[in-house]
Amino acid sequence: MTSEPVTPAAEPGAAPDLVELAKIVGRQRAELDRLRVQAATSAVVERAKGAVMALTGCPADAAGEQLLQRAKAARRTLLEECWITLGALAPTAPAPGEVAEGAGTGTPGSGTDAPAETTAPDDVAAALARLGQALVRVMTPQDLARCLLEHLAPDLAADAVMIYARRPDGGLELTGHAGIDDKLAAQWSQVPPLSGIAALDALRSGEPRWLEDFPADEGRYLLIGDPPERWRSRAWLPVLVAGSAEVCIGVLRGCAEPFTPRDRAHLRGVTRLCAGRLRAFDAPAERPADAGTDAVQALFEALPVAAMLLTPLRSASGAAEDFRVEAATAQVGDLLGRAGEEPAGRRLLEFRPALVAEPLWRGCLHVLATGEQYEGEPFAHEEVVAGVAELFTYTARVAPLGDSLVVSWIRHGSSDRQEQRLADIQRLGNLGWANWNLATREASWSTQVFTIVGRDSAHGPVPLDEMPELALPEDTPALTRAVNELAEEGRPFDVPFRIRTSGVIRHLRLVAEAVSDRHGTPVEVHGFVQDMTARRRAELALVESERAILTQHDVLQAERTLASLLQHALLPLANRPVHLAGLRVEVAYLPAQAGVHVGGDWFSAIELPDGDALLVVGDVAGHGVDAVATMAQLRFTAKGMVITGSSLTGALARLNTLLLHSRDSHTTATMVLARYSPRRRRLVWAQAGHPPLLLLRDGEARYLGRPRGVLLGATTTPVYEEAECRLEPGDRLILFTDGLVEHPPESIDRGLERLAEAVAAPPNDGPRSLGPLLTQMLPEVRRDDVCVVDVRVPGVEER
Repeated sequence: MTSEPVTPAAEPGAAPDLVELAKIVGRQRAELDRLRVQAATSAVVERAKGAVMALTGCPADAAGEQLLQRAKAARRTLLEECWITLGALAPTAPAPGEVAEGAGTGTPGSGTDAPAETTAPDDVAAALARLGQALVRVMTPQDLARCLLEHLAPDLAADAVMIYARRPDGGLELTGHAGIDDKLAAQWSQVPPLSGIAALDALRSGEPRWLEDFPADEGRYLLIGDPPERWRSRAWLPVLVAGSAEVCIGVLRGCAEPFTPRDRAHLRGVTRLCAGRLRAFDAPAERPADAGTDAVQALFEALPVAAMLLTPLRSASGAAEDFRVEAATAQVGDLLGRAGEEPAGRRLLEFRPALVAEPLWRGCLHVLATGEQYEGEPFAHEEVVAGVAELFTYTARVAPLGDSLVVSWIRHGSSDRQEQRLADIQRLGNLGWANWNLATREASWSTQVFTIVGRDSAHGPVPLDEMPELALPEDTPALTRAVNELAEEGRPFDVPFRIRTSGVIRHLRLVAEAVSDRHGTPVEVHGFVQDMTARRRAELALVESERAILTQHDVLQAERTLASLLQHALLPLANRPVHLAGLRVEVAYLPAQAGVHVGGDWFSAIELPDGDALLVVGDVAGHGVDAVATMAQLRFTAKGMVITGSSLTGALARLNTLLLHSRDSHTTATMVLARYSPRRRRLVWAQAGHPPLLLLRDGEARYLGRPRGVLLGATTTPVYEEAECRLEPGDRLILFTDGLVEHPPESIDRGLERLAEAVAAPPNDGPRSLGPLLTQMLPEVRRDDVCVVDVRVPGVEER
């Protein structure tokens, strides 16, 4: 170890140079780490030399020289050669017909290895040298997986590494993983000996499996992943340890590219290095014989419960990163999901990696940090008793013992489970049991009853004859009568009553029955008290809501009736088409079916004093009496202004002013005004935010271009313009409100398209009825009023 220069003593009163002290500590830690790596590396080299000495009978110096020559010939580092030597101990000669390691039998596209290994490229050799150096710090298969991912991620774009070991039954056990979450690791921790498993296929054949064509691989193998598409390419490589493949390393990548020859050479080199490291995991080092350790293990083996003794393993920072199992009972392996395995002497996370995501692990860390005992939630565990699988309930507990922890699992008996179930039922049902002895006046309540009535359990339960005193004065007589009849005649009861506790009124229910002696005299009463407050409040809220709904419905129904009467008085509908200024005019009005409101749609079709025809369709926003009143105001005002000589645009401007100064200044409306002159067959029209007119001519339907015009009541400075159209014999003109074409979720544009298609379609039952058109356009339940004015110009043959 290098020595540090002596720092002169600080003058009295001077502050120490903390930066220099930190540098010294840092250098000492780095030196300590270097020495640890050097010691571990030396151990690997000495172990490899011993293996060569045992195989060849040569002395130590010759064994070391032999390792150096091998490394030089293969262009490897000495450490790499040592790992490979340890991994190739006691090689088994290939049986007749078998192919020795490295010969390769795969064909292109078969998913097996490529033939004949070649010398690795320089960059691969350098990467393997770095891996060989890192392997000296690897102590468990889990560490190995993390180390491999750290080295393979930059060079091969690896996203995950999995290490499987073959079980005695031919299946696989996940011994290490990195890059996958604990949930997925738990799902794939035990793999049965089935066909269609790539890792098993690689172990059985002794050859790597390169999965590079995801669609084809998905058809051949059961792929790991949630979803499997997470990793589009994979490699499964068997590791020869002592001449046989018992371990398989999987490298999973998100990219879909194939493994290049360089990648394959790299991975084959990785498996040879890992073979030596894995030999150290085959059998844990024997713990030195220690009387104290043997006594502790003997003590644990005699315990009637499942338990284990844990010693924390701390990192350089002092934080606990794992625990060593110093002693354990036989049942621990089963409870940790590793039935038949002995955890004593092993790392806890090596024995069960998924434990790090479970509450028990957090409980162990909490006890280690605080010294407070931990008790987990009860959990179910399946055990086989007399050949039959049964579920038992356990609770895990952790307690400190000096610098160690004692973890125990308590199995609850049937009486414990019944008691827990009863407590759960009382809590979930918000009820509790009660018992009264009428002879001794003794009483007993469950804890839940004290909570329900708001009574301190230190004061004890209330005698049966005093129970009515808990109730409000209005409920006391009924409860007193029921208690007396039960105590004297044995008549059971189910009585609701109210109490006041903590300033809040609660609704309770007391159900009780009596147990009589042989003479029929009640001697004991048992029953339960249930808190019905939440249910009663819900019932009262429901009743109040129903009452409010009925009241509102009556009000709305009365409003609908009034509005309907007003509407029928204001909009008298003709039973047949009318003739105005040489036009045949048919009108239709249909009220909304959804809700109880009447809308503000209206129409006018009159002949003016000069022989022209006035056609009006409008729609007031809103429903009810107010909408009908506004509709009447606009309808009569519009007719009056046009009859007295106002232009169409002038009438719209004045109607806009009228709405702005009405009682409800927020009311708006849409309208279309059309004036037809029969002498020139000239139609002049203006609109205020209303759907356009639809013209059918020679079997083709089209919408007339709308002149400018904003809806009424929207602005104080509106602009309205007129448009002109000449009507020809046989033309048909449709004026309508939006209720005809607007049916959510369908857009209004689609509704306009459907209307044009329906009008252009040849009629099936004659041209004189709006019925078929309305049937085709309207849904079964109308959400809005509909108003339609159907205008036809008679053809030459109809005159």
